[in-house]
Amino acid sequence: MDQNARLFTPVLLVGCAIILVNFAIRGSYGVFQIPIAEEFGWLRTEFSLAIAIQNLAWGIGQPIFGALAEKIGDRKSIIAGAVIYALGLLLSAQSVTPFEHQAYSWLVGFGIAGTGFGVILAVVARAASDENRSMSLALVTAAGSGGQIVGAPLAEWMLTFLPWQQVFVVFAVAILAMIFTLPLMRAPARPDTGQIDQRMGQALVQALRDPSFMMIFLGFFSCGYQLGFITAHFPAFVTELCGPIQPGGLLHGIGITTTSALGAVAISLIGAANVAGTLIAGWAGNRYSKKYLLAGIYTGRTIVAAAFILLPITPLSVVLFSVSMGALWLATVPLTSGLVAHIYGLRYMGTLYGLVFFSHQVGSFLGVWLGGRLYDIHGDYTLVWWIGVAVGAFSALVHLPIRERPMTAAMA
Repeated sequence: MDQNARLFTPVLLVGCAIILVNFAIRGSYGVFQIPIAEEFGWLRTEFSLAIAIQNLAWGIGQPIFGALAEKIGDRKSIIAGAVIYALGLLLSAQSVTPFEHQAYSWLVGFGIAGTGFGVILAVVARAASDENRSMSLALVTAAGSGGQIVGAPLAEWMLTFLPWQQVFVVFAVAILAMIFTLPLMRAPARPDTGQIDQRMGQALVQALRDPSFMMIFLGFFSCGYQLGFITAHFPAFVTELCGPIQPGGLLHGIGITTTSALGAVAISLIGAANVAGTLIAGWAGNRYSKKYLLAGIYTGRTIVAAAFILLPITPLSVVLFSVSMGALWLATVPLTSGLVAHIYGLRYMGTLYGLVFFSHQVGSFLGVWLGGRLYDIHGDYTLVWWIGVAVGAFSALVHLPIRERPMTAAMA
């Protein structure tokens, strides 16, 4: 049986493992907001800016690592990303000033890019058969949610007996360990590699001239804004604003006795719900129009976020919001990456998706930074939430005019 005809190939399994560890680490950063701010007496803006810079560096690094993978090979690019990621974490563990955290966040962000969706999804897409491609992309994306499920609670648990600096060291070791899985990641070679520089330039020019590419680019902005803000600030938001957890209630009965614990569990719930949401999106992406599915997801996010902020913030509303938003969380990734692959082909998918992902990370930067900045000015997150509602509605609309038809002939 042809390996490419199977869904669960070594390439897919290794890609899932790398993405899981990557997202477990980056998804836990919101848990460190309060401990680091309290240790050094910083404003919320200081560490928020470090996380925001991390997200921006991730966005800048994504097309760079995508092009690097196409130039020197996937595995070498991933190794470089893992080493940079670990170095950024180790240096951050020694940081005692806001500037140091913010400076080393550039390394962490580039490391996330090198071991993240842009590189991994391109490898998996190339190794998968046509009938399995959408589901393969969904499984890798769902692995990111798996990392989110374990990352924040694991960090919260480790912080009960380790200082935050040592938790960062543990994370650095974990991402370096992923290098040992790479011998199993053998994807089909790209054709005509001798002409890669010239044709990559042609592919970029063709995509940038296409209005549909710019709509995909702009539409992914709100995804980054919403995900960045919630990942970085939701644990602190829940800790400070959520009503008390009632003794004898369900949450108390399963060991969630503080709003701090609920904040970490909320991130985990988002990840758990997203596993199902992402797999459903991958299944649907093989059968229905990806642009309409994306418009529907952004509409759903807009409604969920608006309802949450309008209603009283209680432990129950936090759980319901986490599950609802989680079902829509990374469901955009297999559909957006699949849309790029469908319209522009697989050959330069890493670079082209990396460019689209840059928009996502600009949104993420603004969501994280504005969250901290507006919190320090107003003492709450209300305005940041409503900006997220507005950009979500914009993304729902901007996907509708996309022309969902292949342009591979122009890319050849």
